[in-house]
Parts: sequence; C-alpha cells; structure tokens
Amino acid sequence: MIETNTLAPDFSLPDENGEFHSLEEYRGSWVLLYFYPKDDTPGCTKEACSLRDHALDYEQNDLIVVGISNDSGENHQKFISKYKLPFTLLSDEKEKVINMYGAGGALGTKRISYLIDPEGMVEKVYPKVDPENHAGEVLKDLESLR
Repeated sequence: MIETNTLAPDFSLPDENGEFHSLEEYRGSWVLLYFYPKDDTPGCTKEACSLRDHALDYEQNDLIVVGISNDSGENHQKFISKYKLPFTLLSDEKEKVINMYGAGGALGTKRISYLIDPEGMVEKVYPKVDPENHAGEVLKDLESLR
C-alpha cells in the first residue's frame, strides 16, 4: 500500500474507450483513485453508484474520481452505461498498477482508495472501503483537508 504524505506513483492505463490516462494529467485537482474487484457485482455497484450520487459535491470540491479494476474496457463501457457513471474507469488487465498500489490480492483486487492532493501527494488511504458509506466519507475528508 502507498503511504500518506508520499508522492502517488504515476501510471498510464486505458479507459473504457481505449484512451490512455496518467495520474500526472490530473495534477492541479484532487483525485480519488479507487480500486475495486469487478464491474457490475453487488459491492462494486453500490460503491460506484454512491460515488455517482456524490458527483456534484465532488465537482464543487474540485475532485476527480478515477476507478481501476482488471476488467476490460468493454466491460467498463457496459458498467458505465448501465449505471450512468460520470467518471472514468481504467483497465489494468495485467494488474501492474493494482499491485503497485497494494490493491492486489490472492482473491482478486482489493477495495482500496487513495485521496490524492493537487500536487500528487497521497493525503488519505482507505484500506478497507465500505461500499455504501465510502462516498460520504471521502467528501467529509476532502472538506476537512481543503
């Protein structure tokens, strides 16, 4: 796991449309980098929809949400379309970034999130995410850190 008060490692991964994104491109904004096990499963759907429901609050606080799993871009497209998710989902099919951020596990990707400040520093680590309450917890932490 990446520790707080350290520079978040950069990476480049494809989104649901095959376009590559790097963490560096989000500098200047707060970023919630969230790792999750699988598209369209009960816990992951609860978490994604809760983050979706807080999208306006996040936008007002200059927070960009980026999800990462080992699902394909095609699966991400279906997940985004089905639940009208307003944020980017990145595919890490080889689990390189998942492992770099300590989200890899014997049973698949762990549900871990990182709140990263505009300079790219990890401000908060969420090692055990509660899918239903995570979105509100992030908003509360963001407001206290700003």
